[in-house]
Amino acid sequence: MPIPGRLLTTAMAVMPHTNPDHALETALSLDVPFWPQLPMLSYFEDMYVQASEHFPGIVLDLENRTLRFSMDKFMLELEEALAHFEEPGYFDITPDYSAVYHRFLEMDLSDRPAIRGQLEGPISFGLNIQDQDDRPILFDDTVRPFMLDFMARRVNVQLTRLKQLNENAFMFVDEPGLQFLFSAMSGYNDVAARQDLDYFFSQIERPRGVHLCGNPDWDFLLGQDLDVLSLDVYTNGEVFSSYAASIRRFLDRGGVLVWGIAPTNFEPFEAENLESLEKRLVELWDKLDGKGIDRDFLLSRSMLSPATCCLINPDREKTVDKAFALIRNLSARLRERFDLA
Repeated sequence: MPIPGRLLTTAMAVMPHTNPDHALETALSLDVPFWPQLPMLSYFEDMYVQASEHFPGIVLDLENRTLRFSMDKFMLELEEALAHFEEPGYFDITPDYSAVYHRFLEMDLSDRPAIRGQLEGPISFGLNIQDQDDRPILFDDTVRPFMLDFMARRVNVQLTRLKQLNENAFMFVDEPGLQFLFSAMSGYNDVAARQDLDYFFSQIERPRGVHLCGNPDWDFLLGQDLDVLSLDVYTNGEVFSSYAASIRRFLDRGGVLVWGIAPTNFEPFEAENLESLEKRLVELWDKLDGKGIDRDFLLSRSMLSPATCCLINPDREKTVDKAFALIRNLSARLRERFDLA
């Protein structure tokens, strides 16, 4: 499989580091490395801002760290954006928007089992970015179709560049907004969402997947045409494991699960250790095994990661670094226990 399983390690990309060298070293410490996003270093590195580069209508205020949208500006800039639609470089991330992406692209990563990139997904982007009337652009029938095409091109150009470094490169589409999609949202129901995501993913080259830390409709998400799903099982494991039928269908289609188990927030991290996290994971896997998902099969299609991103710890990157180290140790311990070395 292009995406490895066997409890190898990766992580989500948003990190609290302000030293790009340190962040990159931490990312490279995992089996499947990625290029870090560093919003504490620069607002350009906010995941929504990175995704917004060259998007017509965007109003970016670096001083006040705000990202808005203007329909008048969109209409003025749309023609120019469309003129660049067949130019892959137009959709790539420029050095101004990432301190490490282009350094990552210069590395020799051919010996890694895989490498990974990421971009904010269209649902979350459309929910987060509001227009001049404080309305999410996801609800605009003029902007939304363009946004789906634009974001798909951004994902594809990054994946193409990563595959030049490692043929097993894959992408996370970060979609934290999926957990809010059907809660008190008017004018955008599950039928529309499924149609839009089906269209979006149909344009993205494989391997492709979704990462989110929240608790969405798992039947909905597991039913998407994805190759990998990354989630916070430290918080949502009990709920997630109750969707055994959908999980089995996802795995049978060749899907890979990334089990986010090591907390990165200071207080929950201090309350856990290697043994407690191992116990929590094995209990989840035993529960799924009891529901007919063979554990050996499941682990062959599973990776491990920290549970979430975290930018708010009082010790900044120190707990996050510890969580990365813990996930490496947990992977080694479980791979030995289940003969996956």
